Amino acid sequence: MSRGVSNKITYKPYNQNEQWLLPPSLDELVPENHFARIVSKTVDELRIEAVLAKNTKGGGASRYNPIMLLKVLIYCYMTGTYSSRMIAKQCRENVNVMWLTGFQKPDFRTINKFRGEKLKDSIEEIFTSTVKLLNRKGYVSLEKYFVDGTKIESAANKYTFVWKKAVEKNEKKLDEKLKVFLKDVEEITHKENEVYGDKDLAELGEDITVTSEEIKEAAAKINERLAEINDLDDEESKDVKKKLKKAKRQIEKDYLPRKEKYEKANETFNGRNSYSKTDEDATFMRMKEDHMLNGQLKPGYNIQVGTENNFVIGYDVFPNPTDTRTLIPHLENVMKRLGCKFKTVIADAGYGSEENYDYLEEKEITGAIKYSTYEKETKRSFKKKAFNPENWKYDAEQKEYTCPCGNPVPYKRTVTKKNHSGYEQTYDVYQCENCEGCPFRESCTKSEYGRMIQRNENWISQKTKVKELLATDEYKALMKKRSTECETVFGQTKGNLKFRRFHLRGKEKVGIEWGLLMLGYDFKPLQG
Repeated sequence: MSRGVSNKITYKPYNQNEQWLLPPSLDELVPENHFARIVSKTVDELRIEAVLAKNTKGGGASRYNPIMLLKVLIYCYMTGTYSSRMIAKQCRENVNVMWLTGFQKPDFRTINKFRGEKLKDSIEEIFTSTVKLLNRKGYVSLEKYFVDGTKIESAANKYTFVWKKAVEKNEKKLDEKLKVFLKDVEEITHKENEVYGDKDLAELGEDITVTSEEIKEAAAKINERLAEINDLDDEESKDVKKKLKKAKRQIEKDYLPRKEKYEKANETFNGRNSYSKTDEDATFMRMKEDHMLNGQLKPGYNIQVGTENNFVIGYDVFPNPTDTRTLIPHLENVMKRLGCKFKTVIADAGYGSEENYDYLEEKEITGAIKYSTYEKETKRSFKKKAFNPENWKYDAEQKEYTCPCGNPVPYKRTVTKKNHSGYEQTYDVYQCENCEGCPFRESCTKSEYGRMIQRNENWISQKTKVKELLATDEYKALMKKRSTECETVFGQTKGNLKFRRFHLRGKEKVGIEWGLLMLGYDFKPLQG
């Protein structure tokens, strides 16, 4: 063995009860460029004290600083902690969160109340202030807007669905019973002729719906008639009383509650086909993220997100599952909040519709948006299909197509229809008059009335503009960049942060949760 070398095992000093001369500063325990510092610094730069102080009454006991609570929520959401109890635990145990709180320890009730009530009126303003700050610092120009949507499951309970078709079916059955029932009530109360005259039930119309107010009126008539004959004791009066009391029980226990339930359901639908009993703002949508990957129907929300340079500059929460109908209200909301007008909007084919193209053209916004059949129509094979009407000869002066067999397909009529949002579409209908005996009929059409074509001049014009625009190098580059913009946001939130389900119920509170995530997402790049 060499001199001075020892085989003795030694350890660093370890004493859990060691006394420090001075208590350590939490500031020393948080790394210089840690995300917690970025959150704290950025929130301070926003100058949102007045926004958070809105609707807050003075006096009473002192309360936690809302700026501190906001910092804690943003940090926790971006580190995958969403439960109010777990956030409160972080305030007691996590050094970074303890530094953000200044060693204060808000409980879960305080955190939950602040998140669910206080931020309800201010989250959009806070996010808008963040985007404007990014704009002032040169991170975003607010000129290009990449938009996309994703569906995230609601916090609603399982198996709480209400379907519009089922409600309509059951309400129709109830109305049929009620029409007979109300007729009987009128007969019992001796007021039949005042209401119905000489008409029987069939003449009154089978499709007449009965309202809850009409049922209440019938109940009032019953009570009125019962008061009139209350003191009578003859057999006829006893029989009438018995019938009236039975009718009253039917109204109170069955008919009126059911009718009010159906009316409330119809009001809640508000243009949707379904909703959840435990989260009435949520709509049943197909979700791709379940373990079976089979697109199960679950209560959820359609989240719309807009980005520029990988910063989120706009978001909205919608109950309708399709992206097509969300573009216009989403752009209107975002541009109003930011006080700007985008020059270019880039989106996928889910947003490509005649209504959206017309809107963008009217607002003088360039829409780099494919339509659903764009990829198919740009292929050579599409142009070779003989029975595709877009490849047929068309005479604009004569308003007539010529089919592959050489038969004329003349103009028949013009049709105008409205969609769900009230947008009017106008198209011409062309129909072949000589399909009988045509050797190509089976390949051309399956209709017994011959080949029919719908021609929408405005839609054709819009598609032509889109094709010309997307053929340029500039917009090819933008469409390529689109896949790395919004998709990154969804990948971060769903994949890395495991945020696949909201923890609060209702559209407003869902908006708060998503707003906290988007604030954290915008703060994250500032770390580097």
